Amino acid sequence: MPACCSWNDVCQYETNKVTRIQSMNYGTLKWFLHVIVFFYVSFALVTDKLYQRKEPVISSVHTKVKGVAEVKEIVENGVRKVVGGIFDTADYTFPLQGNSFFVMTNFLKTEGQVQGLCPEYPTRRTLCSSDRNCRKGWMDPQSRGIQTGRCVVYRGSQKTCEVSAWCPTEAVEEAPRPALLASAENFTVLIKNNIDFPGHKYNTRNILPGLNISCTFHKTQDPQCPIFRLGDIFRQTGDNFSDVAVQGGIMGIEIYWDCNLDRWFHHCRPRYSFRRLDDKNVNESLYPGYNFRYAKYYKENNVEKRTLIKVFGIRFDILVFGTGGKFALIQLIVYIGSSLSYFGLATVFIDFLINTYSSDCCRSCIYPCCSTYCKPNEYYYRKKYESVVEPKRTLKYVSFVDEPHILMVDMQLKGKSLQDAKGQEIPRPPLDFTDLSRLPVSFLDPFPSPGDAEELQLLHKEAAARPKESPGWCQCGRCLPSRLSESRRCLEELCCRRKPGACITTSLLFDKVVLSKPTLQFLLRYQEPLLALDEEATNSRLRRYAYRYYIAWRFGSQDLADFAILPSCCRWRIRKAFPKSGAQYGGFRSPY
Repeated sequence: MPACCSWNDVCQYETNKVTRIQSMNYGTLKWFLHVIVFFYVSFALVTDKLYQRKEPVISSVHTKVKGVAEVKEIVENGVRKVVGGIFDTADYTFPLQGNSFFVMTNFLKTEGQVQGLCPEYPTRRTLCSSDRNCRKGWMDPQSRGIQTGRCVVYRGSQKTCEVSAWCPTEAVEEAPRPALLASAENFTVLIKNNIDFPGHKYNTRNILPGLNISCTFHKTQDPQCPIFRLGDIFRQTGDNFSDVAVQGGIMGIEIYWDCNLDRWFHHCRPRYSFRRLDDKNVNESLYPGYNFRYAKYYKENNVEKRTLIKVFGIRFDILVFGTGGKFALIQLIVYIGSSLSYFGLATVFIDFLINTYSSDCCRSCIYPCCSTYCKPNEYYYRKKYESVVEPKRTLKYVSFVDEPHILMVDMQLKGKSLQDAKGQEIPRPPLDFTDLSRLPVSFLDPFPSPGDAEELQLLHKEAAARPKESPGWCQCGRCLPSRLSESRRCLEELCCRRKPGACITTSLLFDKVVLSKPTLQFLLRYQEPLLALDEEATNSRLRRYAYRYYIAWRFGSQDLADFAILPSCCRWRIRKAFPKSGAQYGGFRSPY
């Protein structure tokens, strides 16, 4: 895009020029891909409601757990471990922060604790044989108190370090099996979930009008009931409530709101799902399950005592997420605009197929189907793409009359003759015969017949004008040594032929196209009708025109004009026809 220099440059429009390929195969492929893209875009627009403006849900949750459990006394080795009784909601539920609630399923009690001195519970770290094994004031993060430095009898012959703590200290025991509150499987929980979409000015809740309070959630029979049986929640995840109740766990209750708030298809109902959130492999976990401790304090004979309870249970985390969508014209326009780019995939794919003709595997394929496929692609490629070489000081183009291609040389010659330089062969541009109608009338004059004595005499004189000593790199016998400096001499050491033979300057067409003074003057005046033609200035301009039209004739494209090198024989023949008086010729100079 050109730089903005004025308001005329700003107030302009640019568009791309395209090539239309009339091919049944590619046309069918294009429409097939367009139809697939159209159906995909339309399907996604309807199913994903991409015409709506979406807003995340804002919610609050409140829960109520209902159920009663009976716990009986358990006696082991004559020692009472648990005093049973009836447990109601106040006993087995605990308030938590956020959208969570906890249900106790198992516990261990240490009753009648009072602050004092007592032996620590025997473990590998607390066993001792004398006072030397105990350190006064030492406290282990896993211990129940602060050591006094004495080693005392715990039971029988077993001794442990004495500690200042709540005595008797808590015993390290496994959770009871089966769980004491295994009947919690039949407890129910009512979940109240209020949601709001402030951007759409809409709010609702999961408890529908006319709710049957005796309902229980079922995935297929009653999926909208907000009352859940705890055992059914674990059954949905493939777990057994009785096994989890022993050491506890964490369960997630997911509430997903996918609300369509459009008036013509209004729908906003929750969808419930469940997910186990803790480590199921309890045997491999360092701290399996879910538990914590709390104490009940009381006074007896004016002495403060407590009952320490280690609680095992299940924490339920309620996870609410979702979106509410409503039709928005801007959102629809943005989606349509972004979807239009998908139709460009057909162009990318077909262009890839056209480009494959240049691959070696396609050209070297020996099967007939490959030839049928590659040749049309090669034709389309030439019509669609134009190769442009990066302009460099080292870039040069050479055309030999006895070779059908043009040679591109991109290298420093370093004193080497251009005649012997290696390069890349590029095809010669095809001849456009429509250009012949634009040639001056003298170009179209008939060539002299062999019986024309005057013309034959001229040809004999030209043939006799062969230099006596041609350079070693010359193959036509009409080249002259370069008169330039040694560093630039290599650019003029070029013949019109690769192998020995007749020189192109002896061709009648060379005289017609390159050396015809009336024709070149006609072309010069065609561009500048009022040009005054003096001898010296005219020769300089006619010489440049002759160079230019030789390049157009032999190279077939003006795009190569800045980098095309004329053979020595042609260059000196043009200089002879349109000489420069006095000064030395400058030779080829790269424009870059």
